[in-house]
Amino acid sequence: MRIYRGATPSPEPYDWGTMFIDGIKLIIVGIIYALPVIILGIVIIGSAGLALITGAARQSLTPGAVLGLIGAVIAGVLVLLVVAVIIGLIATIAYVRFARTGSFGEAFNFRAILATIGRIGWITYIFALIVRAIIIGIISFVCQIIPVIGIVLFLFLFPFIGMFSARYITLLYDSAGEA
Repeated sequence: MRIYRGATPSPEPYDWGTMFIDGIKLIIVGIIYALPVIILGIVIIGSAGLALITGAARQSLTPGAVLGLIGAVIAGVLVLLVVAVIIGLIATIAYVRFARTGSFGEAFNFRAILATIGRIGWITYIFALIVRAIIIGIISFVCQIIPVIGIVLFLFLFPFIGMFSARYITLLYDSAGEA
């Protein structure tokens, strides 16, 4: 939260109680943003499971029915992916807005969030998030291919990856300028 608020250089860890509460608040914002994806995922997986169980109980699982079910699940997962990406784009800026204002309402002020992304530029914003994902993905991959020590190394690097990510997003947010 301190990095999202714009503290430079990265702040020293002090006032652990406040940092813990800030982290809980940020997690709550993240959970609220994740709810549509969670609900949609439950509906997709639940309905597919229910259809499979019902079809098996009725002994009406023909190859055509199974292929139809598989097609519906694939379409549902694609919709889920699109929804998750859209929410991820919005939530990334929402975290910084929440940290800067301290207001849960501002974390869900979609008009202001979309205006900020618009000032950054949608293409620039999406490209920057892809670059961040690639950097983090490369670090994770390298750690994963190193037997045993790689896991320990990744656990050591994880806080630094989090700080890098927060600083990267904060700089991206600040590039939009004031509204």
